[in-house]
Amino acid sequence: MSMRIIPRMAGRQNHDDDRDGDTGLAVKTRAKTKKPSMYKVLMLNDDYTPMEFVIHVLESIFDKSYEDATTIMLHVHQKGVGVCGVYTYEIAETKAMLVMDLARRNQHPLQCTIEKDA
Repeated sequence: MSMRIIPRMAGRQNHDDDRDGDTGLAVKTRAKTKKPSMYKVLMLNDDYTPMEFVIHVLESIFDKSYEDATTIMLHVHQKGVGVCGVYTYEIAETKAMLVMDLARRNQHPLQCTIEKDA
């Protein structure tokens, strides 16, 4: 955060401590915040992970309803890849790692990756 001095306006009466007119009002200026980049979490199709497990992953990690999870799972199955959600980098990376950790613990080769959203 930076500070800048705004001079007092001419014609205003000087106070006892402002006899020479060199003082002003200190104002804090805020830096403009930039929106964070967003990243898509992509699920990749494989021929081994059961559809029921993929639906479970989408419901538990991405908070999808059963219907939405089924739609995404079918899209991944038919197209080879599908978007599970769009998040900031740290959240997207964490969710992708959670998917792969859960898949490994259940002996499935399910893969997730992240890609910067356009």
